[in-house]
Amino acid sequence: MNFVVIFLLISIVALACMRGSINERVEIYSRGAGQSDLLLMVWIFLLAGSFASTAKAMGAIDAAVQLTLSVMPASMLLPGLFVAACLISFSIGTSVGTIAALVPIAAAMADSLHVEAGVMVGSVVGGSFFGDNLSFISDTTIVATRTQGVRLKDKFLANFRIALPAALLTLAVYVWLGLTPHAELSSSFSSSSSSTSLLLTLPYLAVIGLALAGVNVLLVLLIGNVLAGVVGLCVGQLTTADWAESISSGMAGMQETILIALMAGGLLAVVRHGGGIDWVTSRLTRRVSSRRGAEGAIAALVALTNCLTANNTVAILSVGGLCSHIGRRYGVDPRRSASLLDTYSCVVQGLLPYGAQLLIAAGLASLPAMEIVPCLYYNFLLFAVATLYILK
Repeated sequence: MNFVVIFLLISIVALACMRGSINERVEIYSRGAGQSDLLLMVWIFLLAGSFASTAKAMGAIDAAVQLTLSVMPASMLLPGLFVAACLISFSIGTSVGTIAALVPIAAAMADSLHVEAGVMVGSVVGGSFFGDNLSFISDTTIVATRTQGVRLKDKFLANFRIALPAALLTLAVYVWLGLTPHAELSSSFSSSSSSTSLLLTLPYLAVIGLALAGVNVLLVLLIGNVLAGVVGLCVGQLTTADWAESISSGMAGMQETILIALMAGGLLAVVRHGGGIDWVTSRLTRRVSSRRGAEGAIAALVALTNCLTANNTVAILSVGGLCSHIGRRYGVDPRRSASLLDTYSCVVQGLLPYGAQLLIAAGLASLPAMEIVPCLYYNFLLFAVATLYILK
């Protein structure tokens, strides 16, 4: 059973359990599905889908993979992708932008190496959360520091002690996987001139460069779409009809992703209206009696709220004030509480098959989201390191 059907059934049950008239229930659900941040995400999904489809049709993905393989040994592709995702996400402060830029390349590389696509895509998704968690310009960092009343630098230093060990352990895993015999280069690429290959990769280079420059992700993807089409026309890889068809098919391929995101937003509104988030909060905090217990409660609060909201920024906003109160009462350093809020929200967000990041990665790679989840080694190791951080 796919996620659209699952979310549809859950939505029907949730609406049936609500109090009030049918019109009131549907209105609450619809407001949640139509909130501005979700609609913004829909535009990102559509532009990312059309860019990936157009870039593939005009040969940008194959050219990018070919150039990468020509300068990097096959054994280093997995760790190289992970490091690239870490650096880009840290620079631009967003996991979504990083995933939109790198996942199509990762998926294409998986076709040219004897490596599962889920592993290749997982290296990008995991690396994207490294920057989402640490970057000074990440929205989760900004919200976590504001709700806990700490400076960005102080939160970064506390967070770095958790994220760096997890990243190094993950890198070691990818190096080991890259050295295994099955990671061998395929000879499926046809030879082409380096100048043509460089020209074909221009859309991807532009997307990555604009993202690193801090340009809005919507504008980045829009420019990428235009460049991919124009370059495709110039080199004779596309006709105008081909370009239009690529845009249409790319957007159509994201429809399942969009439906799941909208239904998740509607369900969140229903849960919030019914007091579900308040109930979870009260149950988790009633037995706190020590600093370690308070830190555990902070971690659990933001993690469970993130499961309900499917948005790490919203989750931190929802419980940040309460976590600050818990921290003051039980002597938790606000730098630690800010770090835990950001870390656990990123861990959970990356593992949610209905979260925006996995939805867009699955859509771009044409993979079920659940095939990527077991390959998110960074998120699992980040959880383990963060838990040890609390217990020490």
